[in-house]
Amino acid sequence: MLDAVTLARWQFGLTTLYHFIFVPLTIGLSFLIAIMQTIWVRTGKDKWLQMVRLFGKIFLVNFAMGVVTGIVQEFQFGMNWSNYSRFNGDIFGAPLAMEGLIAFFLEATFIGVWIFGWDKLPKKIHLISIWCLSMGTWFSAYFILAANAFMQNPVGFTINEERGRAELDNFIDVVLNPVALLQFPHTVFASIMFAATVIVATAAWHLKRNQHTEMMRSSLKFGLWANIIGFLGVGFSGHELGIVMTETQPMKMAAAEAIYESASGADASFSIFSLGTPDGMHEVFSLRIPYLLSFLANGTFDGSVEGINDLQTEFAAHYCGSPDSLLTCPADGQFTPIIWVTYWAFRWMIGLGLFAAMVSAVGLWITRKDRKLPNWVWNVAIWTAPMPMLASLVGWVFTEMGRQPWIVFGVMTTEQGVSPGVPAWAVLVSLIAFTVVYGALAVVEFKLLVKAAQAGPEEINKNDDGEVEHSSFATVY
Repeated sequence: MLDAVTLARWQFGLTTLYHFIFVPLTIGLSFLIAIMQTIWVRTGKDKWLQMVRLFGKIFLVNFAMGVVTGIVQEFQFGMNWSNYSRFNGDIFGAPLAMEGLIAFFLEATFIGVWIFGWDKLPKKIHLISIWCLSMGTWFSAYFILAANAFMQNPVGFTINEERGRAELDNFIDVVLNPVALLQFPHTVFASIMFAATVIVATAAWHLKRNQHTEMMRSSLKFGLWANIIGFLGVGFSGHELGIVMTETQPMKMAAAEAIYESASGADASFSIFSLGTPDGMHEVFSLRIPYLLSFLANGTFDGSVEGINDLQTEFAAHYCGSPDSLLTCPADGQFTPIIWVTYWAFRWMIGLGLFAAMVSAVGLWITRKDRKLPNWVWNVAIWTAPMPMLASLVGWVFTEMGRQPWIVFGVMTTEQGVSPGVPAWAVLVSLIAFTVVYGALAVVEFKLLVKAAQAGPEEINKNDDGEVEHSSFATVY
């Protein structure tokens, strides 16, 4: 546990997951706020403006924290993963550069226009700024996912044997990587789910206290519908992503089900719950759905799914069979990820998202009439808020740990990507420092978000002509 590779993986995993807490809320909330502001511009109803202002404050606090924590990610490639950066930086750096030059510039520009343009721009022009800001977050997500997709399914490159590195030869292939094309909608819809449950939780907190009932009921129904629509999008895109994952990383799909022997048809079943022997190689009890794994992996009910044992033999022969296989053959010769992590992460990802969607569906039914509800109903709505975010986090745990032992699938193993001159104690010190600092930032972030949510909507002031006065809003931000 105290070797440099393991510590470097822990550090990158913890800092990345911490940063990703803010990413889905930024992506989803900017989009939903843009819809709210569009409704306000079209209808002129004050409650929609109040919703924009309330959730706009939550968005801005979250956006600022996301920027701060995201900066650390780039430094880690040089700190702990210099071999990876040296070998793959020509390809991996291209979409990240596009993210900085295009997406972040778009976000940085229009977030300023949106904050300070309330009383300086016409309504429709100002509305464009929030849509541009939202699209900027989407562009940012796509370019980063394209970089990650290269690690899952490396395309658009050649190996320069003389220079000992991978070099970009087709940027279009990298940007249009089929993994990225499906990871993107999957991530966006999951982000919409998280933003929607935050809106629902905020509305539930105020409705529990009978505060701002008209505006909060509209917020509640808006969030409930957005969560359900987001879940449907997550399901459809996730299914297509699973098929592509099976084609590009068959070991990850086998590990997701802990299936050791190849199976097809009814035997390619999906276990909702399973108990196994301590080594994880034999099943003691499971609750299974026949054909479902075949459908998830192939899109058909009579397809085949390769097992871990067959894939291990195949990969060992392919990647460890030549004297030039230094970067592609793990030291222990094992191509299997940690099975219990991938197995349960896959199920927690599905289960948490499904639970959040079910709560929203029930919520729409029981709130269809304006009647008093018991406090426990509102408490369930409040505590459901983090479920989509947790589903996204365990989903990324599955995505990244399921790729092991590769840092770039089929090209470089994780142990070959670590910085050779960084001792384990140095990584441990930085890991502890990051954990302490990020823990403190998490407390600050949570308190600021809760404070903004509990403060509720602002009063809308109008001049003698009935126009909304926005002069005080920028100072609030």
